[in-house]
Amino acid sequence: MSYIPQSYDEYSPFESTMARFDRAAELLSLEPNLYKILRSPSREISAYLPIQRVNGDTEIFKAYRVQYNLARGALQGGLRFGPNITLDEMRAGAAWSTYKCALVDIPFGGSQGGVVCNPKALQPIEIERITRRYTADMLDILGPERDIITPDINTNEQVMAWVMDTYSMHARHNVTAIVTGKPVQMGGSPVGNTATGYGVLCLVSEALKSFQLEPSQTRVAIQGAGRRGGSAAKLLYEAGYKVVAISDVDDGIYNAEGLNVVEALEYFALHRTFNNYEAAEHINPNMLLAIDCEVLIPAALHEQITSQNADNIKCKILCEAADGSTTSQADPILYEKGIFVIPDLLANSGGAVARHLEWVQNRTGFFWKKQEILENIKNKLLDSFQEMLNYSEKHSVDTRTAAYMRAIDRVAAEIKLRGIYA
Repeated sequence: MSYIPQSYDEYSPFESTMARFDRAAELLSLEPNLYKILRSPSREISAYLPIQRVNGDTEIFKAYRVQYNLARGALQGGLRFGPNITLDEMRAGAAWSTYKCALVDIPFGGSQGGVVCNPKALQPIEIERITRRYTADMLDILGPERDIITPDINTNEQVMAWVMDTYSMHARHNVTAIVTGKPVQMGGSPVGNTATGYGVLCLVSEALKSFQLEPSQTRVAIQGAGRRGGSAAKLLYEAGYKVVAISDVDDGIYNAEGLNVVEALEYFALHRTFNNYEAAEHINPNMLLAIDCEVLIPAALHEQITSQNADNIKCKILCEAADGSTTSQADPILYEKGIFVIPDLLANSGGAVARHLEWVQNRTGFFWKKQEILENIKNKLLDSFQEMLNYSEKHSVDTRTAAYMRAIDRVAAEIKLRGIYA
């Protein structure tokens, strides 16, 4: 049976994800009934949040929560704020979370939520009101054994603290496990903001062994200077890699001999931009992807590498710290160029491993040391990296398809064992 439709919308995050899902499902000869279940979200919720602005006016904000698949355990997924959030993007995020957790063998399903707003135009008290109203409106579907909220674009540990407090007020007792990525003093993980970057370091170092390169010989370009890109840049720099370029949404900096990453990130933390940073050459952020380097790390938004610019990519290793950074129609171009892809399902899963450990700690009251958490992340990711390579070799497919195949295999096996409740 052929599952693959004639065409996909390259710029629909969900359709691009399903293009990869369909190819993996066909190669696995996935049973048609399992295919139908795994290709659709379990639940989609839309809400309209009335919020009183500081000027006294009431404004209505559109909000979403998509829950994809809970066969392997409680759902977990991000909450993001942004002016261009769509239901399609939420579906894709929930699917990515589902298959990411399956790939690294975490007993979670996937979800994704968002509120359509412009955080830059909102006062902190207005962001707090949106957060608390979102939590209250979604209360019936949230819970430490139902759906756990994590930080995402334009949300942080403070937002997670507001979510936890709101949920706990309704529950009439502290429920720390309702969120992950919260402040350490509230039960958060000591590696919360660096877990994804640490995972990137582990995977890049492992992949580099096949290229017979030392870190000091390895030029790295990173698109994004936030939690994912910034932490990856700092850790790679400290490990001896030559980070030649970093960008944010407004500006990029470049130095062929290597940036002083610590100094550059301190400037960015102070000014929230690289504008007027004097210790490096400035480049258009859109040009960063085409820089000649050994390792390219997209760590910003989705749909950055497409069929229109994939041929300009010059790296040897592409490590996707951002979800959906490459569209499905760019995949064959990268494959033909011989670029080794560490796909997003694996590349940014260090954060997912850390979130699972934080959730377990909150539920048991027993906390691990930072080094123990880092060792757990490293072991999980490197084991999954090897499993991906084994699938790639066994089925003669690229690494992204292999990652999807391994993840789908795990979720499908759970559903098959459980059966369908009717």
